[in-house]
Amino acid sequence: MYAFISGEFVEVNPAYAIVQCNGVGYQINISLYTFGKIKDLGSGRLFTHLSVREDADTLYGFSTEEERDIFRHLISVSGIGPNTARVILSSLSFEEVVNAIQREEVITFQKIKGIGVKSAQRIIIDLKDKVGKAFRHSDISVPKHNTHQQEALSALVLLGFNKVQAAKAVEKVADKLGSDATVEMLIKECLKIL
Repeated sequence: MYAFISGEFVEVNPAYAIVQCNGVGYQINISLYTFGKIKDLGSGRLFTHLSVREDADTLYGFSTEEERDIFRHLISVSGIGPNTARVILSSLSFEEVVNAIQREEVITFQKIKGIGVKSAQRIIIDLKDKVGKAFRHSDISVPKHNTHQQEALSALVLLGFNKVQAAKAVEKVADKLGSDATVEMLIKECLKIL
């Protein structure tokens, strides 16, 4: 229904962005990868996917069409919903997801919260043939930027994690990574232990 939304980024955090377009503010759920790409921009375009359920219509946004495409492939797998797909794309870049599928790296998916052995195997079996040549590979560089532990904690809570457990994870990871840790690094490491 919505291919993309272009406009001013009124608010951007690791879990969602609010994009103002023609006087309407759209709250769009984003992955950590997309957050890294848009966090310092004043305006831009997010490629979108509209998820329609009985109780909610939810927009998901992506900085690239490739990320949106792999998101759509992931949610086509039985047992993988939009929020799980977003957690996958917050833990791994779309290129890492494609590589893990092509190389049949079950363990890569098992490291992500909510993905067990069967789900990881199902992702690989269902998508191995589909993702082959469908994606261009480009270099991904997440800009370095000092952020606060509170921002990482807020993102984890918005992703559905228990606040107390998330706070402990952020503290543990921050001690391990030091003061130079970006919000992306903090969240990625926390997703591995939560």
